[in-house]
Amino acid sequence: MADGTTTARITGVHATSALGRGAAAQLAGVLAGTPAFGPVHRFDTTGRRVDRAATRTDVGSLADELADAVDAACVDAALTGPDRRTAALLLAVHGGPAAGPLAAELAVRTGIGGLRRVYTSACVSASSALADAATLIRRGDLTRVVVAAGYLVEPDQYALFDAGRALATDGAVRPFSTGRTGLLLGDAVAAVVLESPAVARHRVADLLGWGRAGDAFHACRPHPDGVGLARAVEAALRRAGLPAAALGYVNANATGTGFSDASEANALRAALGTVADRIPVSSTKALHGHALEASGLLELVVTVLALQHGKLPVNAGYLGPDPACPLDVILDAPRPATSPYALSLNAAFGGANTALLVGAA
Repeated sequence: MADGTTTARITGVHATSALGRGAAAQLAGVLAGTPAFGPVHRFDTTGRRVDRAATRTDVGSLADELADAVDAACVDAALTGPDRRTAALLLAVHGGPAAGPLAAELAVRTGIGGLRRVYTSACVSASSALADAATLIRRGDLTRVVVAAGYLVEPDQYALFDAGRALATDGAVRPFSTGRTGLLLGDAVAAVVLESPAVARHRVADLLGWGRAGDAFHACRPHPDGVGLARAVEAALRRAGLPAAALGYVNANATGTGFSDASEANALRAALGTVADRIPVSSTKALHGHALEASGLLELVVTVLALQHGKLPVNAGYLGPDPACPLDVILDAPRPATSPYALSLNAAFGGANTALLVGAA
């Protein structure tokens, strides 16, 4: 395992999604196992193939939601004003000319005065930011980093996914299941504080390992054998200094799309070997939806909380086994956690893949 003097400790977490506001609401939502999808009322879906997503009716602007999330995570980590002034801010949001000014505004509003970066690398934006934060802490470049991410379902991205026939036509996300028809989008705004052991006052969990790798196979599809994701998983295990057998859970990227779920199953079997037969797997996207740039952070928060409370979320929407996805999928009810270690996986268009390995405190 990574030396305790260089481990990136997760000391504060906060998240908002259609499951609720706050970390406790996310945990309760995923353990309840009830998907949060419903009709979209935020914008007009007339003429779309699909009219469902996991959205909240009480959200403010993205800037306001992010500021609230960062403040809450900093309070959870017991950061004082001086602590915030020396902390870095890594922000994952949708790309465009407004991303940089949004990060600057967020830093001013929350008192974060250190290094500032923006990540706009699609669905691995937040997980890439987390990997960089852990790297900077492990190298000794920084002692405290706030990672924030946000996506609120909006008409442009919704239209693109609908036009691309990626959205589930039956109103449900069914990862690794027979009869799956696609993904559904969801709101997510989250923030996490990572610190070195030298300054951390307490810890929620540790970010022990991470890996990133590309497929370079297709603009939208992963390699059918999952070679990029497999390399990312292997790198995360190697950085953490852990064998595959130490893992007790995988929060999969699985979006409920036929090709990518099968590719991910192949990646897990390639990276973990026969151990993959007995490691519990689920995708919480089946409950809170796909939050694009913010997915990696929301799913990390959910994974950490599940480990902390010793219960692993179900894989909702499951209709039956798909021979292309031979995994130990968590069905019917949450399972007891039997190991303090878990992976959270993400993948993006362009063949980008990330793996984050966390350990419960």
